[in-house]
Amino acid sequence: MKYSDRITIDPNICHGKPCIRGMRWPVEVVLDMLLSDMTIETILEDHPELEKEDILASLEYAKLLVSGRTVNQAA
Repeated sequence: MKYSDRITIDPNICHGKPCIRGMRWPVEVVLDMLLSDMTIETILEDHPELEKEDILASLEYAKLLVSGRTVNQAA
């Protein structure tokens, strides 16, 4: 799985922030949930529209951003 299969950027959704599969789920919100000590399992239970791969793609996307590598934007 690649983050680009799950992370989309659309200027008409969430002000162009990277989101999960074109939904109104910004990557930063997923990361905030993880940082607030929610487990992947809890996130999935609370938000059944998300999939484990969405959360992992969010982490991969964040990792690439901080690595200094170029991130190809999926549209």
